Amino acid sequence: MKTRPIIPWLYLFAASVLILFFLVYPTINTLFISFKDSKSIEFIGFKNYLYVFTNDATKLAIRNNLLWMIVFPVITVSLGLLLAVLVDKVRYEKILKSVIFLPMAISFVGAGVVWRFMYAFRPVEVGQIGFLNWIVVTAGGKPLDWLSRGPWINNIALVIIGVWIWTGFCMTVFSAAYKGLSSEILEAGKIDGANEWHLFWKIVVPMLMPTISTVTVTMLVFSLKVFDIIYITTNGLFDTEVLANRMYKELFLYWNLGRASAIATILLVASIAIMSISVFHRSSQVT
Repeated sequence: MKTRPIIPWLYLFAASVLILFFLVYPTINTLFISFKDSKSIEFIGFKNYLYVFTNDATKLAIRNNLLWMIVFPVITVSLGLLLAVLVDKVRYEKILKSVIFLPMAISFVGAGVVWRFMYAFRPVEVGQIGFLNWIVVTAGGKPLDWLSRGPWINNIALVIIGVWIWTGFCMTVFSAAYKGLSSEILEAGKIDGANEWHLFWKIVVPMLMPTISTVTVTMLVFSLKVFDIIYITTNGLFDTEVLANRMYKELFLYWNLGRASAIATILLVASIAIMSISVFHRSSQVT
């Protein structure tokens, strides 16, 4: 029995309507609102964008996002690749992979709550409930307020939470790609006298470069729009503000639709730019 030609078009039409309603229209509307005032009544041109790039709070958020975009992908991609290669060589591979991947099964909000207890700080005379400070006090040191020790230490402490969550994802992707490598090439390298270190840098890494590029872009996009971890742990206090959290405050605390939409538009454009660079790079490699 032949399928009627109109049936596929009906499915495409339904999908197109959903995409237009839930993706295209909100994007265009957000861009439109970003050129209006706080009440979304009068057009004010690029004043909202000027505010984002000149206000101290938003400049701090941009700086912190840049810190996330540099440190977070480097650590997660490096650790994920290293673990994928090392765990592949141990006996209890599946168990280890499950343990490493387990944080990915926790919501980002849940992870933020867990690490708030990990970083919890109390005075010396009071018993420590934070695991890290318990270790410090047990070793004879003084407890540290990890989330308010300066704009660099506390931001790195928050980046560690993201690394704890996403390293398992990176490891899983790299592990699948690593197992797909040609065993003949690896064996040929060993026959030629290459040790494990040379095999890793001269054969494994170049062959996994497309996967490394894709995972890196994924980590960059996440670090650009990170919100849950910041909101749950510090809510932007102690110089840990990021753009997504600032957008939330502008919209739901200050009720400034124009500025919130401008920040959302900037995040969207930056994400598209990152993904476009990756696609262009991949296509140039293929050609």
